[in-house]
Amino acid sequence: MDIERFLTSLLNVVCEMSPYLLLGFFIAGVLHVFVPQRFYANYLSRNNKLSVLWAALLGVPLPLCSCGVIPTAIGLRNEKASKGAIASFLIATPQTGIDSILATFSLMGLGFAIIRPTAALITGVCGGLLVNRLVKEDSCCSLAEDSHPSPLTPHLKIWRVLKYAYFDMLRDIGLRLLIGLIVAALIQVAVPDEFFLSFGSQPLLQMLAILVIAVPMYICSTGSIPVAAALMMKGLSPGAALVMLMAGPAVNLASILVVHKSMGQRFTAIYLMTIVGFAVLFGLLLNATGIDFAVTSRDVCCMGTSALPSPFKIVCATVLTLLIIFALMMKLFSRFTDKKQLDPDVTVYRVEDMHCSHCEAAVVRAVEEVPGVEKAKASASANTLTIKGPAAEDAVRAAVEGIGYTFKGKA
Repeated sequence: MDIERFLTSLLNVVCEMSPYLLLGFFIAGVLHVFVPQRFYANYLSRNNKLSVLWAALLGVPLPLCSCGVIPTAIGLRNEKASKGAIASFLIATPQTGIDSILATFSLMGLGFAIIRPTAALITGVCGGLLVNRLVKEDSCCSLAEDSHPSPLTPHLKIWRVLKYAYFDMLRDIGLRLLIGLIVAALIQVAVPDEFFLSFGSQPLLQMLAILVIAVPMYICSTGSIPVAAALMMKGLSPGAALVMLMAGPAVNLASILVVHKSMGQRFTAIYLMTIVGFAVLFGLLLNATGIDFAVTSRDVCCMGTSALPSPFKIVCATVLTLLIIFALMMKLFSRFTDKKQLDPDVTVYRVEDMHCSHCEAAVVRAVEEVPGVEKAKASASANTLTIKGPAAEDAVRAAVEGIGYTFKGKA
């Protein structure tokens, strides 16, 4: 493999994405801090078509992954959101976010940046309408009550915006984003040009192959962008790339199991079939337009060129890289600090199916309502829940399992 070409390709794709990612992360932090969860619930409580539409519209810009969206959806359910609105939110939200929309524009052009959130919106609305029509209210299990944190003081809000944008989000998706960038550069160097043209007469076969790989895996909506762009430059059809961008981030095996446990079998079947079916449908429609998205992608990505990016992009890439390294180092460091000697009134439990900071926050909010819990801390990386206080194990188990996570007892 040509190492110099690989490094040049990696540098270019990081530089192209970094300004948009930094801006997208900041906007995501503003949404997270200044828009309370109850704001969304106010628009989703009625069992009608409008609540389904609002759920998709409100979910599209939120930077939540396919696992992080589940505790948020459960919190909305506890706010009396309709079952169709919950399905719409679950389907539309993880496919895009303000950060991934901007990153899509940076690498794949304006066309994909418009098509991707539009497809997510339509898919979410259709899935929510199907759930409203086919799933009875009692098909969704009774969920644990969600607590509401006290309002932040004004002087802490900016700090919380920056912490969420450039630490919490990067801690959650930094590794997957880094893997996506490296894989994209490897594809650019190692895969022969026009490799996927051998499937040219069978575009549906490309999409099915992408689905087999993407659906069970945990794929970040932002980390999937450079991979999809690199595959398109090797001959993957625009429709198949769109299937990867829709179905990959929207669902994975872990989220399927949690949704099944929390929402029921029929709800899960509609949720999964809607994502897969509409991803293929939009992929076929995109191919049918005949628009040459591959040329646009090649012009925007510049992954194969040897020219150095602009100084501004290099600075942004350096800042983003340092932030990712810091977030990942702190995440790794926390796994060791959590193993320090515990006080006598502290108990550590093992909780599985947590994947991000949203999962941690959902578990902590749930167990803090349990009598006897003085303080709680969850770690997705270590799969642990640390409880300070004399809370009963059965009560902790009920709180954790009530929001869809797996409780394994004392660690």
